[in-house]
Amino acid sequence: MMNSNIIESLDKNQDRWILRLYVAGQTPKSIRAFANLKKICETHLSGKYTIEVIDLVEKPQIGREHQILAIPTLVRQLPMPLIKIIGDLSNTERVLVGLSILPN
Repeated sequence: MMNSNIIESLDKNQDRWILRLYVAGQTPKSIRAFANLKKICETHLSGKYTIEVIDLVEKPQIGREHQILAIPTLVRQLPMPLIKIIGDLSNTERVLVGLSILPN
């Protein structure tokens, strides 16, 4: 589940991916987005990623500061450029292409 704010799976010898998932509480859609993201990361980025879950119910000012207009929203912080994907991340191929893990 999303009890931990930061989930890490890093191998110091590989490129680092930093992903932020913006949610609004423990809703079914938020939980599904986190589970889908974790599965994608374990399958395609094993040992190379950090997931930070930001709950906008607890910290609404962060949503305004980071220009989050819909939830859940996934933001790829690193590698650059910054990329945003909105939704529950259930379309794995769309997420992989959107994050540039797989080519178009």
